[in-house]
Amino acid sequence: MPILGTLIKKAYELRNMPVELKKQRLSPIQAQHDQLKNLLRKAQFTSFGEHYDFTSILNSKNITRSFGANVPVFDYNSMYKQWWYRALNGEAYVSWPGRVKYFALSSGTSESSSKHIPVTSEMLSSIKRASIRQLVSASKYNFPVHFYEKGILMIGGSTHLQYNGTYYAGDLSGITTGNIPFWFQHFYKPGKRISKAPDWSTKLNEMVKKAPSWDIGVIVGVPAWVQILLERIIEEYHLKTIHDIWPNLTVYVHSGVSFAPYVKSFEKLFSKPMLYSESYLASEGYIAYQNGFDIKRMQLVVDNGIYFEFIPFNNVNFDDDGNLVANPVALTLEQAENNVEYALLLSTNAGAWRYLIGDTIKFTDVSKCEIIITGRTKHFLSMCGEHLSQENMNRAIEMLQEEFNIEIREFTVAGVRHESLFAHRWYLGTDDKIDPKVASAKIDEYLNQLNDDYMVERMEAIKEVFVKILPSGVFNNYMKKLGKEGSANKFPRVLKGQRFDEWEAYLKELNLSE
Repeated sequence: MPILGTLIKKAYELRNMPVELKKQRLSPIQAQHDQLKNLLRKAQFTSFGEHYDFTSILNSKNITRSFGANVPVFDYNSMYKQWWYRALNGEAYVSWPGRVKYFALSSGTSESSSKHIPVTSEMLSSIKRASIRQLVSASKYNFPVHFYEKGILMIGGSTHLQYNGTYYAGDLSGITTGNIPFWFQHFYKPGKRISKAPDWSTKLNEMVKKAPSWDIGVIVGVPAWVQILLERIIEEYHLKTIHDIWPNLTVYVHSGVSFAPYVKSFEKLFSKPMLYSESYLASEGYIAYQNGFDIKRMQLVVDNGIYFEFIPFNNVNFDDDGNLVANPVALTLEQAENNVEYALLLSTNAGAWRYLIGDTIKFTDVSKCEIIITGRTKHFLSMCGEHLSQENMNRAIEMLQEEFNIEIREFTVAGVRHESLFAHRWYLGTDDKIDPKVASAKIDEYLNQLNDDYMVERMEAIKEVFVKILPSGVFNNYMKKLGKEGSANKFPRVLKGQRFDEWEAYLKELNLSE
């Protein structure tokens, strides 16, 4: 009898009980109010807290209103230039008590240079708590006891961190993996040695080599790179599906991008039903996770070191390039509404304050804090008022795959000037056959159904929709050229400005441009 599995399952179940009781006692709105109060109290004697007089905010009659009125909204550049650079230089008590030991290197999908995001011990504790909660949610499902003894393959960045005299810097996944609880080491794959590999190719080869010796039950990682690994293993060992080598594989936890365009490709890799679960772990904190396999939305973590605000993502608060205007309207959880697109603001126990993370979300149910990610503030197209969101793009690609039974492994879109008006250029990465003109007509048709603004502008200002069909490897090789191969790196869904010019130049080198 698998005694260890029995103990772990029972521990998960016991852990789940107080969490549920706590949820019944504390409303999300009250939990958020408490988080803000705790954050302000702990940071009131930092340089940031003294500058914005957190003590007075704490003593005010309405803390949330006073906080919003007295502390400005920051994006990365303003937060870094005014505050975080001091912490990076070793100064303590800048925007959070103590000295910051870790900085997560993150470029997201919208910037070319790496950002340095502070990661404090309090934030690491919050990430651990949220991770355990997501694992705990699995105890609500009747998995056999032996499932809890299977390996968990976490495909993330290198755990090798750069030491810069006063701090360590690297991928967030590397920082968190280096701080995982001792009891988890037994389950964690690919293990410390392989996870330290600084480049994706080395790590990929090592994982393929070790695959037969592992008994994996759960995989965690960004879809594009997980798919590459599974396909390599299947090819290397002449398998039909990955279940031929990992028969107990049951759960895939995905993050970073919408999984919808990848579902069709993933289904071919499995011979058994899989449970898909989404997590929303950013460099700035653990924001949300899918609390169960039978729902397709995530639940905000409202009581774990993050205070949320929501800026309506519209032309009142953002310009045509997705840049935040001065003094945007920011709403609390209590003021948020269902089915409205919001840009997220975070105040965290890592010293981020009213910080624009760059992601956009919608509430499917505010009362339950249930959300879906709709895209990025910079990853949308609105050259002439079409307001084409990443959510629209993902759905159009999903519909194209369904109608023509093809796999599109990656895609990106750009808006360009065309004659005196505009055009959209789509680049589809697939190894299947489809006529670009047919794909163009179909994508246009889907978007007309999905987006009324697009339909209007398609008649007036968007004169052409071009589609370029590319081998799927072109996208992966481009990321490799940029030094962003593997781990948590995502190919941007929308290309603008210099990034579009660089992409076009790359295709020209390969004789794949128009």
